[in-house]
Amino acid sequence: MSELARPSALAPFRTRNYRFQWPADLLTSWAFEMETLILGWYVLTETGSVLLLTVFAALSYTGTLIAPMLGVVGDRIGHRDLLAMMRATDSALAATLMTLALTGHLSPLYVLIIVAVMGLVRPSDLGVRGALVATIMPSDQLIGAISISRTTMDTARIAGALSGAGLLAALGMGPAYMAIVGLYAASTVLTLCIVAPSKPHPIDQAADGPRSPMRDLREGVAYVWTTPTMRAAIGVAFLANLTAYPFSNGLLPYIAREIYGTSQTGLGYLSASFAAGSLVGSIALSVVGGVREARLMIGATVMWYAMLLVFAHLRSVPAAIACLLLIGFAQSLCMISIAVILMRTAREHFRGRVMGVRMLVIYGLPFGLLAAGALIDELGFAATATLYAAAGLALLMGIALNWRADLWHVHAPANAR
Repeated sequence: MSELARPSALAPFRTRNYRFQWPADLLTSWAFEMETLILGWYVLTETGSVLLLTVFAALSYTGTLIAPMLGVVGDRIGHRDLLAMMRATDSALAATLMTLALTGHLSPLYVLIIVAVMGLVRPSDLGVRGALVATIMPSDQLIGAISISRTTMDTARIAGALSGAGLLAALGMGPAYMAIVGLYAASTVLTLCIVAPSKPHPIDQAADGPRSPMRDLREGVAYVWTTPTMRAAIGVAFLANLTAYPFSNGLLPYIAREIYGTSQTGLGYLSASFAAGSLVGSIALSVVGGVREARLMIGATVMWYAMLLVFAHLRSVPAAIACLLLIGFAQSLCMISIAVILMRTAREHFRGRVMGVRMLVIYGLPFGLLAAGALIDELGFAATATLYAAAGLALLMGIALNWRADLWHVHAPANAR
């Protein structure tokens, strides 16, 4: 690594709090990936239904509906405390699944019920950790810190997918879940080691007394809606969750088994290849300066959909792995750009609510998954993936044209270097 690149990549770790948050996020992301792969494979093999697989994946995102309110809570009690409580909840739910698996009482119904509860808090983890990074890091190190923070998800998807598949195949579900519980517990402890004020961005009190959480929520939504740059970035995020993510997230077990005829080990390789591409994108942004984030967001999303069109018609595992590498690279550039645009544009005491609204649009993913499951049964995988990618490209062009002054103009604030 060059002398110019090294400070950009490692500077966030000079901050004590970041040295605790990064490994805490890493362990949580690792547990997420292991859990998603293991439970998705379990539901598919026990039921043989792609529709139930998409229901399982959709239930993982039920909490996106309450994400804006969790953003309000984070702005009030502190993002560190909220994140620690969420991760303690993950630990308790994983311990319940572990107990059911070890005692032989686990069933697809129990998995769906627990995943529905788990889905109330899990989707907000990424948004809360992003708000916490913005709280503990100087603004001039924000893109580097968010990019390096994103590597926790990327490396976890590689290691978590491969280790989750390996543990499931070698030891069974119960022992695999013992490892997951340990990861969640360690992550909770590390999160509590972050030193942050309990109310890092106190919300101003109205002249007539304390403000209600619902008023805070309405103000946060209105703030995003009336800021063109944030509204455009949120629109791209919703579109990607609705039409692109279903094929690399919830549907990947189906694709591995039914399209490529591979086992859970092959599923691990496919999932890890997507994450490897994403990791390359995260590292690239952490060491490259002077990026125009809004232009990068549009260009990376176009690349994402173009590669998804190719992926829809591949029929060999090696070709799919290569394609997923490029898809992962593009989605990483897109998602980091969106996060940086939102955090740089948002006023400090609105960050939790802005990221709550950002997490709300993840609800496009369960809708996209459920629709894809029904369409695959009727049209087949290739036709459904092609339809999704083509629709996504068309709608993306609409967003880029409608907000071209805010997203493409070289002097727009979102493109400031």
